Amino acid sequence: MSQAIAARRKSRRFVLQALYQMALTGASAADAEKEFLEEHNMQRADKAYFHELLAGVEKQRSAIDERIASAIDRDIKELGHIEVSILRMGVFELMNRIDIPFRVVLNEHIDMARSFGAAESHRFVNSVLDRLSREIRKTENRS
Repeated sequence: MSQAIAARRKSRRFVLQALYQMALTGASAADAEKEFLEEHNMQRADKAYFHELLAGVEKQRSAIDERIASAIDRDIKELGHIEVSILRMGVFELMNRIDIPFRVVLNEHIDMARSFGAAESHRFVNSVLDRLSREIRKTENRS
């Protein structure tokens, strides 16, 4: 795995932690970012990507949550903070980072759900992101 890919993966994990912290404390993305940059060893992370993803999820949260709500059979408030955070990150990447193939987006977020989510949450994340990727990335080759 290249250093750039590893750095982006590390950034996603830091964003997941920051989003979780924001959900629990009510902190803003700017406050969470400042704290992470000061208190975590982010030397091997892609700090620019960390900023883009964290700020982007917060800025586009309403539109992202509408997409998620359209793909699930329950209220988004019934989902755990980890699962919601992972889904928000994945949907942000599907909507805004066309340079990242949809399969990469799905794989990265499914892996995070396996590592940090509740048992079987990776299946739920897979289902939701796969469904949304078909809408958001209609023209992307699926073969």
